[in-house]
Amino acid sequence: MIDKRYANKRGGAKTWSAGSRKWLASWAIGCLLQYSAGMADAAVATPVAGVGQPAASLQVVHWWTSAGERKSVDVLAGRLAEENIQWRDLAIPGGAGLGASKVLKSMVLAGKAPEATQLNGIVFGEWADLGLLLELDDVATPGGWQKLLFPTVWSLVHNRGHVVAAPLGIHRINNLFYNKKIFDRLGLAAPRTWPEFERVAEKLKQAGVTPLAQSSEAWQVATLFETLVLAESGPVYYRSLFVDLNPAAFGDPRMTHALKRLRSLKQWMPQPLRERPWPEATRQLADGDAAMFVMGDWAKGELLAWGLNTDQDFSCAAVPGTADYHLYSVDTLAMFAGDYSHQPAQEKLAQLIMSQPVQSAYNQVKGAIPVWRAPDLSKMDSCARASWSAFSKGSAFQAPSLVHRMAADETAKDAIVAEVHHYFVDDKMSESDIQRKLASIARSVSKTGKQEQ
Repeated sequence: MIDKRYANKRGGAKTWSAGSRKWLASWAIGCLLQYSAGMADAAVATPVAGVGQPAASLQVVHWWTSAGERKSVDVLAGRLAEENIQWRDLAIPGGAGLGASKVLKSMVLAGKAPEATQLNGIVFGEWADLGLLLELDDVATPGGWQKLLFPTVWSLVHNRGHVVAAPLGIHRINNLFYNKKIFDRLGLAAPRTWPEFERVAEKLKQAGVTPLAQSSEAWQVATLFETLVLAESGPVYYRSLFVDLNPAAFGDPRMTHALKRLRSLKQWMPQPLRERPWPEATRQLADGDAAMFVMGDWAKGELLAWGLNTDQDFSCAAVPGTADYHLYSVDTLAMFAGDYSHQPAQEKLAQLIMSQPVQSAYNQVKGAIPVWRAPDLSKMDSCARASWSAFSKGSAFQAPSLVHRMAADETAKDAIVAEVHHYFVDDKMSESDIQRKLASIARSVSKTGKQEQ
């Protein structure tokens, strides 16, 4: 059971709705079994930074485990240590936070919630409505967060009149990374259209280079797919699909075209196509085994951590057809209220996260851009400036990532990702078959908790 000490600070004891109880209960048996079977044993539970015994400490659950991500954690932990607060690391391996989400819910159900956790997307509303999250108004209001933040980011962390998370950075997902040395050697330019992409891919293949790095892991396939949907349609139709979950939208010819392109791109991928973590696919690009890679700009953070240089060893362009758009995911940390004994340290962490020095340093190594409307552009490389320019155009040019929890609730996301992956690996499945299945999912899943922009 959830400890009674988890209560809403401003509203007294939390009244649990039937929906809230159902949401946690639906995870209870499965998550606790997985947790006890060893999911938590995969975590990297070690103190990060700091010397001696700090006056306070915060346990932080997250899934930043790659080389670039660890460097970004070091930025946060090091800055926190300067305030005599220890960052107690609980890093859960697994792309897209799949393992971390299960472990976090298991910890909460066991009455052992961490002081801070990485939470991405609309799930904030679910946790906040349960009365579990520390409201950060005492930091956000005097800090002027609403004026500092992009409206989209403010809307994300602002729930029912209260700030419930500290935003770290904005990732652009519709990136086409390419090995610049290979492109220069073959006299190639980054493709801006799909016909150009096909011509470039053919030349790369003739030169003995795999044109496009890719893993068959479900979330990575779906990340490529949502990018192709944006390329085919733009943000309005994209939102009709993945935010509104409009069943009729899934039967649209634009969805058919995106699905066909997803399957056609398999000819340019490594054969046989294997399931591999995203850093391994990034390594293919870095080593020249593959020339291009469609992935969020956390891949840039990984390349930088390995000692490669933007616009020398690699560069980036928008995926063809998406130059004006920004398919986004936002890194955030939320704090669990507990008995409020850690509140001063939690609020200090939130304050640090939103400071200009941390925003700049964190996002430089993470690969993302700051959440501030007016960051220091001089500290951004060409990829980051392109990301900031696209996001700054406003919500009409922004598309919230389905795969990375920005668009729909967990139930809808998981169901859609599973069907897209099934279509990708099973060439016998027709476009009309999967479109009918996706429309059925849209009709059946709950809309509760989706982000409103």
